[in-house]
Amino acid sequence: MKFHYIFALILANFLYHATCFHNVIDDHQIVGNSREALEIIIGGGGGGGGCGCDSPPPPTPPRPPPPCPPPPSPPTLLFESKRIELVYPVIQNFKKKIKQDPFGITDTWVGPDICNKYRGFICDVLLDYNEKALAGVTFNGFNFDGPLLTLDGFIDQLPDIIVFHANSNNFKGTIPSKISKLKYLYELDLSNNKFTCEFPYQVLGATKLTFLDLRFNTFSGLVPAQLFMLDVDVLFINNNYFNQQLPDNLGSTPAQYITLANNNFSGPIPRSIGQAAKTLIEILLLNNQLSGCLPREIGLLEKMTLLDASQNCLTGPIPQSFACLAQIQILNLAQNQLYGPVPDVVCKLPNLGNLSLSYNYFTEVGPECMKLIKANVLDVRMNCISGLPGQRSQSVCHDFLSKAKACGDESHFNWVPDTGSFHQNFFKSSRYAPAGRVESKRSYNVLNPHRL
Repeated sequence: MKFHYIFALILANFLYHATCFHNVIDDHQIVGNSREALEIIIGGGGGGGGCGCDSPPPPTPPRPPPPCPPPPSPPTLLFESKRIELVYPVIQNFKKKIKQDPFGITDTWVGPDICNKYRGFICDVLLDYNEKALAGVTFNGFNFDGPLLTLDGFIDQLPDIIVFHANSNNFKGTIPSKISKLKYLYELDLSNNKFTCEFPYQVLGATKLTFLDLRFNTFSGLVPAQLFMLDVDVLFINNNYFNQQLPDNLGSTPAQYITLANNNFSGPIPRSIGQAAKTLIEILLLNNQLSGCLPREIGLLEKMTLLDASQNCLTGPIPQSFACLAQIQILNLAQNQLYGPVPDVVCKLPNLGNLSLSYNYFTEVGPECMKLIKANVLDVRMNCISGLPGQRSQSVCHDFLSKAKACGDESHFNWVPDTGSFHQNFFKSSRYAPAGRVESKRSYNVLNPHRL
């Protein structure tokens, strides 16, 4: 019995210790696992129970991309000549000023081939350099516009320019003073643009000009007498706002074609006009405020084919000297205050195709003039000629003629020059316009802003 009790006691003690030992082992495993997990979390340990130096090295970071290559150099522009290369930047800078180009003209202004591809430019061989140069600008009708569209930095930077035509655009500002440095500039057409203020005195420095067209702008004020000293063949300043008496030296001009129409010129037609006897072919004075009597010196203009002084306030009779206008084709004195008989010798002029004397106060026509009336060459409507239809009333004629201003000595108007010797003795001209019939509508074309 005692043996069994002792054996049971030993077995129980064994089982108790065995159980404690098993718990201790489990506790150690838990502690070990927790420490290992903690070491992994804080970076103090690694998998497999080894140290950190046994881990593989981190991967090598990638190399940065190579730097971008520099942009390619622009292709070298090959110009036809050094003179052409000279104006290339001038054209490109001017192109930036053009903000409205309705016909896409500037789309062609690309690359170095100015002579063949750029619309509005003309090249020619410049003899002084014996190479191609920019000789002409022809912008007529292009309607360029822009708030800074001026000639500054453009025309004055084209050293070889001969012709500059820019009719019907929207150029503004002033004409560069350096235009006087353009030694080849012969033709300048700035008509129908937006130029304003006083007459552009800068053009007076362009002494090589033979063609000057400033019509259809809004120039105003005085026209300098020096204008009529320019050695031009063509002078068009019509349809502006010039306001003055015609300069006394009007006849000093060597121009063959002159239009002063549609301004505010006043006073008499200068007697110096006779000095243009060997050159003047056409002159338009219509629609101004000219007054006084017709100067007899007009009869000296033996080359003249067209004279239009209509729509003014001219008065007095037609001088007998007009019978010397042997080349005259169109003579328009309508809508003035002229009076007296129509000289029959004027109606005998051999080339006369249109004689308009309507809306005056003429009182008589002779047989030669009657022939022209029947041939529809002479228009004498609304005058004071008895026996003809379409005349003013007697009361209107009487009222005017009773107050009409005399024009001085009657012999002044009966004088007829000796065209064979008078010119040589009194007026010497260094220029001569070749004889021959001229189509007398050219000057009338310039009364249209878009035509020449």
